[in-house]
Formats: sequence, structure tokens, C-alpha cells
Amino acid sequence: MNRILIAEDETRLAAFIEKGLKKYGFFTAIAPDGTQALNMAQSGDFDLLLLDLGLPTLDGWTVLKQLRSQADNRPIIIVTAHADEKDRLMALAYGANDYVTKPFKFSELLERVQVHLSKEQL
Repeated sequence: MNRILIAEDETRLAAFIEKGLKKYGFFTAIAPDGTQALNMAQSGDFDLLLLDLGLPTLDGWTVLKQLRSQADNRPIIIVTAHADEKDRLMALAYGANDYVTKPFKFSELLERVQVHLSKEQL
């Protein structure tokens, strides 16, 4: 069973994503701020990270940069309201594997999660 960390401070959105992923057999955990997200990600217990850029305590940019500077190669999918092309390109340059803007359809997010996890298993 794949384990997914959801780093999202919007409680309703985090619960929506978690419910949908659990329905498809994923184990999930929620980190409501950047400090918790970084600590939980560093534990190595997760196969993929869904990361909001606008987290409290540490923003998603900092979490992304710190994980990649530690040679953490797990898939990281940015899930954010930042729809600007500059932000998308910067996130990819910092090592994000994918970028989904809010609002999104759960089916699209699920497909991206499955694609990145299948790449990890090759």
C-alpha cells in the first residue's frame, strides 16, 4: 500500500483529498503546516508528497528545497492556488515532479499520483 503525505493547511481540502485517496486504497497522513510536513517527510515513511506552497510556519517552497537538498527523490506534486506560470516553472526547477492548481478535479490529481507512483516502482 502506497503512503501519501498531504501537506495542506486548508482542513476541508485536506480531508477531501484524504477521503478520495483512501477510497482508492492509499494510506494517508495530513501535515497542516510546513514544519510538520518537513519532519514527516524526512521520516521516510511516505512514498509521495502532495505539497501546498502556502503553508504556515515553513512555506512549501522551503519544504521542497530542503527535501531536494537532502537528495530526497520521492515524487513531490505541488497542489496550490498559485496559478502563475513563473511559480510553476520555479517549482519544477526546484525539483517538483508535477504541479496542480486549485481548484482541480480529484480524478486529475488521482491520475497524477498514480503515474508518479508507477514511475517509482520501475
